Amino acid sequence: MAKGKVGTAVGSLGDYLREQRTAASLSLRQLAEQAGVSNPYLSQIERGLRKPSAEVLQQIAKALRISAEQLYVRAGIVSPEDGVGGSVELAVLNDSALTERQKQSLLDIYASFLALNAGQPEAAPQD
Repeated sequence: MAKGKVGTAVGSLGDYLREQRTAASLSLRQLAEQAGVSNPYLSQIERGLRKPSAEVLQQIAKALRISAEQLYVRAGIVSPEDGVGGSVELAVLNDSALTERQKQSLLDIYASFLALNAGQPEAAPQD
C-alpha cells in the first residue's frame, strides 16, 4: 500500500484531472494513451500519490485540451498570484531550450530565493 498522498496541491490536481477526464468522456486508459504516459502512473497522479513533472502536465493538458498553466497552478508549480503569462515560473516552463531537469533546478532555485527574501527585511538599494 502507498505511504500517503504527496501533498494537498497534488491531491487537488488529481481530483481536477479526474473531473476533466470524465467531462471529456475519456477513460483513464484512453487519457494515458493520448498523453503518452502509463495507465498506472496516470492513476497514481489522479489519486494524489505522484507529483508529475511540468512536461507530463503539459502532455496531459494537451490530451484534455485544457490550459497547461491551470494544471501548473493546481500542481503547485506556479503560484496563482503570479498571474498567467508574466511569471518567472511560466517563462522557465515554456522554454523549449531547457531540459526538464534544468527547468526543475531553476524553479527550485527561484523558490529558494523567494523564501529567503520573504524572511528578510527589504535591503536598501546600493549605488
